[in-house]
This record gives sequence, structure tokens and C-alpha cells, in this order.
Amino acid sequence: MDFPLRCHCGTVQATLAEPQRAARAVCYCRDCQAFARFLGQTARTLNPYGGTDIVATSPHRLRFTRGVEALRCMSLSEKGLLRWYAGCCNTPLANTPRDPALPYVGIVHDCLPESAAARDAAFGPARIALNTASATGPVAATRFATVAGVLKIMRNVLAARLSGKYRDNPFFGRDSGRPIVAPDVLTPSQRRSLYG
Repeated sequence: MDFPLRCHCGTVQATLAEPQRAARAVCYCRDCQAFARFLGQTARTLNPYGGTDIVATSPHRLRFTRGVEALRCMSLSEKGLLRWYAGCCNTPLANTPRDPALPYVGIVHDCLPESAAARDAAFGPARIALNTASATGPVAATRFATVAGVLKIMRNVLAARLSGKYRDNPFFGRDSGRPIVAPDVLTPSQRRSLYG
């Protein structure tokens, strides 16, 4: 059963197929925290210790059904991840590698409108904590759960590559391989201001 996604105002909507194949983690890295600050969404996006709940899956499972014209893209640096959001209401949506040949998308929990219980039922609870050294409070490392999560992600990546489904990436042009929205790359001073 597909899982719905939508921005806060409902302009951007999508569905995610096969949610049980996704992995789930909370990332505490400075870059995820900076992205939330960039959008003015720290209270909504970050947990009390600066973590962002992310669902990691293959892009071909994600389908936008409304509001693609409202998609915006930014990157904290020339080589950093592409971070996607809804320009209508600054809802963080996802992050992707710059190269669509690496079929991965990390969906930010802000655009998963169902209840916490429904998210747990679809994706499982978030047992993985990543980049805990950047947490703003005490967060235990999750070595074994992290290894299991990485293996699940790698299995998804390999399956998408072997099947050719990696070409079906809603964030990139199928023929051009370019992002469907040109990323706004921050300057070093802009980035420093977001790292706080």
C-alpha cells in the first residue's frame, strides 16, 4: 500500500510505494541541522537533540502527484547533497546525491503526514542514530542497527541499478540526468551562518 507525502500547505503531494522496503534513521549531522535552519523549520524538523527523522528508499518508488512546479532545491556546497523542499511553505522534502546513477532518496519526516503510529507501522521505528557526535544532547550510537540499515539501503541501490529502475528518478530528467530544478548553492559565508 502506498504511503502519502505532502508539504505543510498541501501544494506538493506524492506517494511512496513499498514503504516496507525503506530504511529509517535519525540523522544528527550539522548539514541536516543547517537545512532545517535554512528553511526556518528547526522546531518542526529537528528533535530535541538536533536529529532529523529520515526514511531512506529508492527514488523510483516515489511519485509526485501534484505541485512539482513548487519544488525547490538547495545545496550547502558545490559537492554536497541536493536538498529538496516545497517553495510554497518551506517544507523539507528529501535529500538526494548529485548523481542520479546512485539511486537513493532520504525523505524528511516533515512531509509524512500520517500519525507517528502509522509511520512506525509503515517503515518501522527509527532505531538508527547517525552522526551522533553532532547531536545537541546525549545520543547513543547504534552500531549494529546502523550496519543493518546500510545493508538494506545498499540492497535497494543494487536492485535499482540492476533492474534499470534507477533511471526513474522524479528529481532528475530521465534523458538529461540533471536536477529538474537548478540547485541554489550556498556561499561559504551563508553556510557558516547556518551552522550556528
